[in-house]
Amino acid sequence: MKLFKCSNCSHAVYFENIYCQYCHSSLGFETQELNLYALKPESNRNYKLINGSENQKAYKYCQNHGYNVCNWLVPVGSNSVFCKACELNRTIPYLGQKDDYDKWYRVETAKRRLIHSLLRFGLEVKSKSAASFGGIMFDFLSDRNVTDGNRVLTGHDNGLITMNIDEADDIYREMSRNQMNEVYRTLLGHFRHEIGHYYWDILIGRSSKIIEFRNLFGDERADYGYALQQYYSNNTSKIWKKHFISKYASAHPWEDWAETWAHYMHIVDTLETADSFGLNVQPKVTTGAMKTSFVDPYSVADFDNIIDMWLPLTFAMNSLNRSMGLRDLYPFVISKTIKEKLRFIHQIVKEAGSNRQQQY
Repeated sequence: MKLFKCSNCSHAVYFENIYCQYCHSSLGFETQELNLYALKPESNRNYKLINGSENQKAYKYCQNHGYNVCNWLVPVGSNSVFCKACELNRTIPYLGQKDDYDKWYRVETAKRRLIHSLLRFGLEVKSKSAASFGGIMFDFLSDRNVTDGNRVLTGHDNGLITMNIDEADDIYREMSRNQMNEVYRTLLGHFRHEIGHYYWDILIGRSSKIIEFRNLFGDERADYGYALQQYYSNNTSKIWKKHFISKYASAHPWEDWAETWAHYMHIVDTLETADSFGLNVQPKVTTGAMKTSFVDPYSVADFDNIIDMWLPLTFAMNSLNRSMGLRDLYPFVISKTIKEKLRFIHQIVKEAGSNRQQQY
């Protein structure tokens, strides 16, 4: 995520801020320009963007702004009272339960970061309820919604992404991480993984890219249920490390794609942050191989350039975490095989984004 600034006073602000802490202007995220703007109040709770232009349309806040979970804007006259991110919701938690409300806030924060990245890639983001083909929809559920004693399972089914909001609880998520023997588990990671399944359906499953996919990830026609059963009955193997970004990626080609897609999004978003802060990695004890400066990764065509930025950055990030006595921030190894899988995803995303731009 890049660093934003208040368009009224130029003070640095976070993507999630609803007002500038310096000049106290209300802030709203505009989804065409993908920018956070200070707002000038008009009548009827309408706003104009403070962006130096006098001739501009009016906006309202997304309806979920009233619940303090969204700072995105909707053009006045839009067919929806919800923003481009919130209109994807089908089910939200019961807001009368404070614990569930707090979890929903954290879930929405992660989801908006996901949607922002998809829009930066130029990928199509549309609601399943309004689409004749494809489309995304979210169900945010708690185990309280289940009456048969089972847990709500986070997953994807034909564009419908179900998220167990208990994943927003740090203790629950850490217990799940230990139980599943995972090195990394976050809300944003869940979103990126599940949306990867959706874009496999859209960009790979119905395209000529399927052969290239199978050459890299394996044949997805292998029985999915049986593959997962085998994985969970024998998940102590370590032979996966040279070929898969995570242990779970070794379960089935679909999971390999989703895990690798999520890591591609991790890489690009983190590099954008490094570029936005003007970071440089210049270790004093190494040769030039570990030295790098950063550029906007969304504009990089050659995937080798992304990896050349990423590896020095992860070395620095992990070193900082170790200095604080924390686990490595990025506890993964990118082998030659994994790099080629990431390169394939990079090419797919670039091609899809370019095709959409040509349509407009």
